[in-house]
Amino acid sequence: MECRVKDILVHYEAIGEGKPVVQLHGYFPDHRLMTGCMEPVFAKRSGYRRIYPDLPGMGKTPGADWIVNSDSMLEVMLEFIDRIIPGENFLLAGESYGGYLARGIVSRWPERVDGLFLLCPCIVADREKRDIPPFTVLKTDEELLARLDDKDAEEFGAMAVVQSEALWQRFRDEILSGCRIADEKRLNHLQNTGYAFSFDVDAPDRPFGKPTLMLLGRQDASVGYKDAWKILDQYPRATFAVLDRAGHNLQIEQEEVFNCLVREWLDRVEESV
Repeated sequence: MECRVKDILVHYEAIGEGKPVVQLHGYFPDHRLMTGCMEPVFAKRSGYRRIYPDLPGMGKTPGADWIVNSDSMLEVMLEFIDRIIPGENFLLAGESYGGYLARGIVSRWPERVDGLFLLCPCIVADREKRDIPPFTVLKTDEELLARLDDKDAEEFGAMAVVQSEALWQRFRDEILSGCRIADEKRLNHLQNTGYAFSFDVDAPDRPFGKPTLMLLGRQDASVGYKDAWKILDQYPRATFAVLDRAGHNLQIEQEEVFNCLVREWLDRVEESV
């Protein structure tokens, strides 16, 4: 499906009927990162319309010269949401950079977001200022890495805290597949010149009092987990969980715990609306 936002056709997938759930992937991958981990949660749960856009410059959504910073990205997503579900309240999920944008959406429309899920969210835009642990591999699979071609082995090995054939297949299909088709030149430029919002996204007028879930990886060497703790007071209804044996791809490395906690978040949302 496509939705026109200014001169961009935003590609998205919509699955199911009912309460909208807008889900934003991270920087460089595409919507398959979110469908891969979230659709199993909704497989036995009716009453939700899951909306998975490709962010500009990623997946099948082209970039544009006027998208020069995260403020521009945010405006695209706000207009996209208003066109797809005009005036409706919705649930919101964001992974990594998608978690950064999700907090921007909450800052603009706190009354429309009925629940927030942040998966390994980017808290500090400037990577040099993040409080992150050193990269650690807890379970290696040298035989697997030897079978992969050099580029695949390098990319999987640089991200995977836990290495196995099953995790490689999910990484390949849900994450690497999107990264390989991203507009790398455009995204690198934005990352170097306008990755941060022009405003403090974590200083809202009032705390966000709707059911929230924050899932962080103890071994996440991309965004870490300590910076997220610093914003916890802004989310008085938040469950905050830091999972061992999990890096930036927590959703595939700790699948069972991920599924359990996301289901519990949905339970809390259903009690509240």
